[in-house]
Amino acid sequence: MPDTNMQTATGSIDAMQAIFHQQKAAFEAERHRPLSDRKADLEKIEELVKTRGDEFAAAIDADFGRRSKSETALAELGFTIATAKHSRQHLTKWASSKPVSVPMTLAPGKAYVRREPKGVVGIVSPWNYSMQLAFAPLVAALAAGCRVMIKPSEFTPRTAALIKSTLGELFSEDHVAVIEGGVEEASAFTALPFDHLFYTGSTQVGRIVAKAAAENLTPVTLELGGKSPAVVAPDFDGAEAAKTLAWGKFLNAGQTCVAPDYALVPRGSEQDFAKAVMHETGEMWPDVATNGDYTAIISERHHARLSEMVEEVRQAGAEVHQLAFNKADAGNTRIFPPTVLVNPPLDSKLMQEEIFGPILPVLGHDGLEDAARFINERDRPLALYVYAKSKQTARDFLGRTISGGAAVNIPLLHLSVEDLPFGGVGASGYGSYHGESGFLTFTHERGVFEAPVWHPSRLIRPPYGKMFEFFKKLQAG
Repeated sequence: MPDTNMQTATGSIDAMQAIFHQQKAAFEAERHRPLSDRKADLEKIEELVKTRGDEFAAAIDADFGRRSKSETALAELGFTIATAKHSRQHLTKWASSKPVSVPMTLAPGKAYVRREPKGVVGIVSPWNYSMQLAFAPLVAALAAGCRVMIKPSEFTPRTAALIKSTLGELFSEDHVAVIEGGVEEASAFTALPFDHLFYTGSTQVGRIVAKAAAENLTPVTLELGGKSPAVVAPDFDGAEAAKTLAWGKFLNAGQTCVAPDYALVPRGSEQDFAKAVMHETGEMWPDVATNGDYTAIISERHHARLSEMVEEVRQAGAEVHQLAFNKADAGNTRIFPPTVLVNPPLDSKLMQEEIFGPILPVLGHDGLEDAARFINERDRPLALYVYAKSKQTARDFLGRTISGGAAVNIPLLHLSVEDLPFGGVGASGYGSYHGESGFLTFTHERGVFEAPVWHPSRLIRPPYGKMFEFFKKLQAG
């Protein structure tokens, strides 16, 4: 008997390839989509989220088994509306040609940079913010004038189906297309010869995506993750830092790429800091078993991984703080209570892998030089958070470290500043987006030099003589 799943995958891959060729043809027919049409495209996205936001919230909630509607409104719906509106309002300026100066030796010529759409782009979006992380790069690509294919995560099938159906109502398939499916479809998707490929997800899969794109010399943006540290300076009150750090860590049950992955606090204050974090967490999410504002873990596999991490360090003697939790009351086996661990072993999985869950390790440091050394000995993080009373202290610390992005005295909010580029460095990814950076990600900046019909450069053609020597001296200054 033939394998039905294989036949289904083969059929969907054939359809995917057909859509890709349709989009290529459509782009060739309209290489420069008018700005008025691009702005209209972005306005469609705004209106879609405003009018169908409740449907997206319900789909995301169903995919997670429990997802805070307030968090969805804040981090998915509101974010998407803001980025579409910002791009629409600034698009004319972003898309304008940029004049550049011409050296005297090339006068009377004119030089400028044309900003042109790259073509057909692919977006691979993850499950943790399944709507926002599909729509934000989509907004950037549409602003740039590209055709777009999106491959959402198979872990959030209801949201993926809703993204497909709603975008299908707004755009023809040769303009915006959504490809559903699992690993086989994702592998075939990343193997397509896109003009740009945008991937958000784990570092491990990011390496696979980069290899697939390299076969076609496709430029890639990798938005990955890593172990983003939060550092409390000696001059900062730990209890005060705990108020915002607890929110940033346990938002979406820690399933956020820029969530604080571990905290470095002045040595000797680890226990007090852990208790402060647990106190603030209990204030924000009382009774996590039944609290609709506290989000579930996306899958049983992810839940089991987190449990194994905690058990490993518990067995090694690390102190474990955990909010009271009655599993029977939860009605969902994937609820994982907020957990804080004090000084876990550095060779444990908890300290070697990105956690991506509601677990916060707390470690001691012997001053900011020691904290910077600890961070610099590891892979470059996607984000870095430093708590310091003195702005200069915070800026000096940023100068001693490297991260994709950073924030002072608060986590996460740098993502919400539209004009800040968002992206990683090293193992946390490369390339950036948001605001104009997103527009430029999907844009080819084409350098152009225009000369008049007769240009003085004719005077320095072979055979080289006195005029060439004069030109050489002029060029050397």
